[in-house]
Amino acid sequence: MLDLGLEGRTVLVTGATGAIGRAAARAFAEQGARVALAFRYQREAAEALAAELSGPDGGRAFAVPYALDDAASPRWVVAAVEEHWGGLDVLVAAARRRGARRDPHTRFEDVPEEHWRPLVADGFVPAVRTVQWAVAGMRKRGWGRIALVAPAQASDGAADGEFHAVARAGLHGLVRGLAGDVGGDGVLINAVCPGPTPPDRPPTPADRPSTPPDRPPTPPDRPPATPEDIARALLFLCSAANGTITGEALTLAGCR
Repeated sequence: MLDLGLEGRTVLVTGATGAIGRAAARAFAEQGARVALAFRYQREAAEALAAELSGPDGGRAFAVPYALDDAASPRWVVAAVEEHWGGLDVLVAAARRRGARRDPHTRFEDVPEEHWRPLVADGFVPAVRTVQWAVAGMRKRGWGRIALVAPAQASDGAADGEFHAVARAGLHGLVRGLAGDVGGDGVLINAVCPGPTPPDRPPTPADRPSTPPDRPPTPPDRPPATPEDIARALLFLCSAANGTITGEALTLAGCR
């Protein structure tokens, strides 16, 4: 079995009450890591997950507040983890807030700045701030892993897709630019880009077009990547088993 080397490592997951954050936190805890669960509003959910993951000794997980729109929050949350466990080994930045969607009939040039700014800033700026504070301690200890969860990929031509693309490009630029700077200090950084989310319900026969009798049937569509699929990718990229992959953006679109 592949040894991921995460036993006893300390992990901070932002956005820990979201689907991807919860799956990631569970995946790291299953490997013996200690996990700090950063949340914004869902305190009860975060504390319940911490209790679930804490283990027999009750000290392997805890919940900590984290606010995307507070410039001081990243510094505070990293400091809380380092004080609680003596250091931070892994950062999974999965927190993001979806800004207001523009009317699909509105032209790009007519979108007011107060609508598009959150789409860009909330998908990029908090991750930069959190990485800045996390990477300092990782450098000193000579080991660290960082994974940024980028905004979900929008279909080509989708309304407001250009603004999410800007945020994604910013995260890609961050990992590409920072990889060479911190690699010599034993720190690897990558981005994981989820594809479209699974549908609320599986397609029914009525949803599929009929197939002419002289043509073979078309295989049913397989679902896109699940939060657990994304968590497994995060787990490997942030483990000791990954010794060379850095500065990359991995797209997990599933099978469409």
